[in-house]
Amino acid sequence: MASDDTKFTVGKTIFYQGEKQTYPLFRIEAGIPCQHAREQASELMGCARDLTIDGLMEDKPQLIWASHYLCALAKALMDDAELGMAHKV
Repeated sequence: MASDDTKFTVGKTIFYQGEKQTYPLFRIEAGIPCQHAREQASELMGCARDLTIDGLMEDKPQLIWASHYLCALAKALMDDAELGMAHKV
């Protein structure tokens, strides 16, 4: 259970992908405990690292693209957690 001083994501971070980045691909939901969001971002970055290495070693560009999207999701989680940590209650 969250304590009273727990900070939460604010749900403002959007990831855009595509030409001129005008199409939102995903958004972080508001209300995720910031510490949990940061832990999940770390896990995603570990998976992205492994996919990148495997993609390079096995010449599988699809793994590198998967890594790209995982990195983008991890960054969005971190950015929104930072917004939540700075948010005044």
